[in-house]
Formats: sequence, structure tokens, C-alpha cells
Amino acid sequence: MRDLNVHNSVLGLIGNTPLVRLTKVVADFPGNYWAKIESFNPGQSAKDRIAAFIIEEAERSGLLHPGATIVETTSGNTGFSLAMVSVLKGYKCILAVSSKSSPDKIDMLRAMGAEVHVCPANVPADDSRSYYKVAERIAQQTPGSIYINQYFNALNTAAHYHSTGPEIWAQTKGKITHLVACSGTGGTISGTAQFLKEKNPNIEIIGIDAYGSVLQKYHETGVLDPDEIYPYRIEGLGKNLIPTATDFSVIDRFVKVTDQDSAWVARFLAQKEGLFMGYTSGAALQGLIQLQEEKHFNQNSEVVVIFPDHGSRYMSKVYNDKWMQDQGFTKEFSKQNSKTL
Repeated sequence: MRDLNVHNSVLGLIGNTPLVRLTKVVADFPGNYWAKIESFNPGQSAKDRIAAFIIEEAERSGLLHPGATIVETTSGNTGFSLAMVSVLKGYKCILAVSSKSSPDKIDMLRAMGAEVHVCPANVPADDSRSYYKVAERIAQQTPGSIYINQYFNALNTAAHYHSTGPEIWAQTKGKITHLVACSGTGGTISGTAQFLKEKNPNIEIIGIDAYGSVLQKYHETGVLDPDEIYPYRIEGLGKNLIPTATDFSVIDRFVKVTDQDSAWVARFLAQKEGLFMGYTSGAALQGLIQLQEEKHFNQNSEVVVIFPDHGSRYMSKVYNDKWMQDQGFTKEFSKQNSKTL
């Protein structure tokens, strides 16, 4: 009898997301291209994986007890996933959120019952107002709480080593030659890469970074350069600090993308492939396009790109015409870029 795909809760739906062949946006590219669609997780993002994994590990180790409070720093997706898991497991959830997060994300967090503290985005990581410091302070002042601290939590990386990596290896039957993934906390790309590199060290791992972030230069030089830091709009991508959840040793190179390119490409992805993905997915595809412009791939390439979340979380931003105009993301650019795709 066929599996009826029945689960006791939405937690059973986490992982085993589909791999979908890209065709129209890569029509002139050599090789084969596949998208790992993480919006098929019940919380519509890859962050469901780490939320469930970290919380369940904390329960097994005795760090979490009934009625406890979960505290975290988030740009939105991790917070939503933690709030979802907290609802099911009976924990209170308090989140420090960057003001760069879309209003859609912030509203969704509150809809899931989380207590949300919105913090200014464009302040140094060690500023007392930053969402890192606010979350730390809340955790210290809240009895019976644990601070997930995804940027510096090895379990963030482990979650993807045990799930995303094996899934991609099995789905491509071990034929994958390149992995393209955005890097924020670094957990997704690092854990997935660790598993894939164990299977085949020749698989090339390419991280996507944002202009205004320090990750690419740190990877290349080992130096955190403050002069690299300036405000940018893409959420969940890049950093103004170096997360220990990022394993730079398994990432072969980084490619930087702009806010404007990533926004328009997210729109093109929906219009050409029918995939309604988030801002960071547009960044991942833009990175793929830039690699193709370098003639980085060949007929034997089997490329997997991770699309981390769903477009519904960006209705007030990337998919809002007025917001796009307010950012100066011009229609002239749109016409030019559509020729590339």
C-alpha cells in the first residue's frame, strides 16, 4: 500500500524537500541545473531544519524543560521556524529581529505567538541595540530560557549535515558537481557541503554573499575588514561579523551579488519558472548567472542551487512595485537583465 503521507504534527513534514529542474532561466547554460525548494518545509524555509534539530537536541541533553523560553536573533525565517516548533512543544518564544526584515515576516512571527523585539539593522554587531546584543540580554534576564544563537551554534551546521546534504546526494544519485547556496549564518551551506565533500571532495561549493558583507573577503584573506561593511537590503544573506557556524574550509569560493540584481531575478524566477521564491533565492540565482557569465560550467556540470524560502514573505518588498521604485531598482535594469535570462 502506498504511503499516505500522514503525520502526527507538521514537524513530520520537515525535510525531504523536492529537487526541481530549472529550464527557462538556464536555457542557454551548459549542463543540468536543479533547485532545492526549501519552501516545501511546513514553515516555508530551510530554517525549519535547524529549529527542530536544535530544540530536540536541547531536549535530549536536558537543557530544555517544560514551560521554558526560547530566545533567538533572527532576520525572520529562523524566528518563524522556532515559533512554530515552540507552539507544538509548549515553549514561549522571544525573538530579536532586525528592522531590515520585511513587515510580512514580522507580522508572521507575531501571528505564531512570538514576542518580537525589532532592533535597528544598521548598527555594529557589538552595539547594545543590535539584535545580537538584545537577544543575549533577554536570555540573561529570562529565567528558564535558552539562547539558540544560530550564528555561533554548531548544531546549526549539523542539522544540514544530517539532512540537506544526504538529500541532495541521494536526489542527484551522487552526480552533483557544484552546489550554489547563500551564506548568512553559514549553517545551510556549511553542513550541506561537509556531507557532500565527504562523499566527493571534487564537488565545488560556491557561497553567495552580498555587497556590504564581510564574508567573501574573510574567506579569501582571513581578515574581517570593517571597510567592507555598509547597509544592504537583502535579508538572510551576508554578515557584518564572522559566524562560527560557517565552515569556510569546505567553501571553495564566494560570489557577491547586488540588492538590485537579486530583487529583479527573484521576480524573473517567478515569471519564467513559476517558482515564487524569496529575495535570497533571487540572490542565489543571480550568483548562478554571474558564474555562467564567467563560463564556469560545462556540459558535464550537475549544479544544485538552494532556494531557501518563499516569496510570500516579501510581498511588501521585492514583489511590491512601489518598494522597488523607492529603492531605485529601475525598469531599465529589468529590461536589460531579462535578456540575460
